[in-house]
Amino acid sequence: MAILREALNGMNFDDVALAGELPPVTPGEVLREEFLAPLHMSARALARDINVPPNRITDILNGDRGITAQTALKLAGRFGTSALFWMNLQVAYDLAMAEHEITHAA
Repeated sequence: MAILREALNGMNFDDVALAGELPPVTPGEVLREEFLAPLHMSARALARDINVPPNRITDILNGDRGITAQTALKLAGRFGTSALFWMNLQVAYDLAMAEHEITHAA
């Protein structure tokens, strides 16, 4: 079941990103599963659509790169979301990772 674009801005992903001992969900996973997969869109096609290098998108999808403000603006324009939606996903992920590092420090 797909999520309506209008509903995304009001959604809170804290419970997903901060899922206890499960690894936090990366913004790239959300991009892949909730946006690209339903549209059968490749990373290369998205990169072309938003005028960024293809490796930027593949790095985001692989969790090797975060979403910057510039990329958030471009994703928002392409998918009809807000840039804040993408930035909030990134911040929630970063906070979850920092919390994990602090609580599991030796």
